[in-house]
Amino acid sequence: MENKTTRLYFIDAMRAWAILMMLQGHFIDGLLDTAFRDGTNTAFSIWKYFRGITAPVFFTVSGFIFTYLLIKGDKTGLQNPRIKKGVRRGLELLFIGYLLRMNLFGLLQGKIYDSFYLIDVLHCIGLSLLGIIAIYLLAQKQKKFVFPTVLLSITVLLFIFEPTYKAWSFSYLPDAFANYLTKSNGSVFTILPWFGYASFGAFLSVVFTKYKDFKYLYFVAIPAFTAIGATLIAYSSDWFLLISKITDLQLFANIYFNNYLFIRLGDVLLVFSVFMLLRGLLKHSTVLKLGQSTLTIYIVHFIILYGSFTGLGLYRFFHHSLTPAVAISGALVFMVICTYSALKYEENKELIKLRIATTLRLVFVKIEIISLNIFQLSKSRFFRLLRRVGLAKN
Repeated sequence: MENKTTRLYFIDAMRAWAILMMLQGHFIDGLLDTAFRDGTNTAFSIWKYFRGITAPVFFTVSGFIFTYLLIKGDKTGLQNPRIKKGVRRGLELLFIGYLLRMNLFGLLQGKIYDSFYLIDVLHCIGLSLLGIIAIYLLAQKQKKFVFPTVLLSITVLLFIFEPTYKAWSFSYLPDAFANYLTKSNGSVFTILPWFGYASFGAFLSVVFTKYKDFKYLYFVAIPAFTAIGATLIAYSSDWFLLISKITDLQLFANIYFNNYLFIRLGDVLLVFSVFMLLRGLLKHSTVLKLGQSTLTIYIVHFIILYGSFTGLGLYRFFHHSLTPAVAISGALVFMVICTYSALKYEENKELIKLRIATTLRLVFVKIEIISLNIFQLSKSRFFRLLRRVGLAKN
């Protein structure tokens, strides 16, 4: 994607939009007073619906971008340099996900709180990247259609069987592992079914890569995505009800009663359509930088809002206590602060890393000098004590 002729700018813009939606969504959902959460209010209902689109779009775009980079080169299998980078990236996201949930005050007391083991977006995306790599490696020696077919099949199967595995408690697993599969302990996201959106994004990237040089790619893709997305939103629930009546299987009836996964998949396709349609207007450098800085923005927002490391975040002091006017204006300020801080960090990242490394080096040198001085002093006093009791000569 570094090449201007192959870079899909609308994907960066989608990621920028998704991270901004996440910022305001987390702020308002966490701090708005419960008295104002009125489902009959049109404005609140619209906000709530669009907030529900954010995570599916983010997972889909993450899978799309990663796979687009993974398969665009000439090298395949383990010779593909993107494999090593992808594994490192996936593990990095898992590490940062746990790091953001660490409480330093508890750590100083020798405690690790249960919230440390809860699973969030970064954990699931990190694990999803590793999952896509595994599928890619397993399918590399097969025919080309196998990789996208498996990706799409995973999405469909995870979404269809969600009512079944959602009921499983996974109590036989340690909480640290069970939290990846169930929300019963408080996890915000679980790898099932959210990997389904990442695998769907990976499937779309394979399609785009195959037809990237097709002259009428967007002319075909935009109406196709719009039609399929609108159909999933409007008719997928009725399809599952009909299948349930024909097969007499309760599984499809359960999907009908809570068909959020396929409806959100339709929303994702409509968002793709809108951004593809506006792709010519989405090449502003700031928009692209935001799309490329989502991890930094996420980290900054988590620290400010939820108080990573200290527990002293906005969530602790203003949880469900703000009026709509204050919450909306606060969300706008919050978005500006998070994005500005993240972009400034990205601009000066190398310098900041150098200063941190230099500072740590100086700290270690100081610690080493102090340790040596303490050792020499202790050694001198220890031998002085031995001489006093007659166990050592002068």
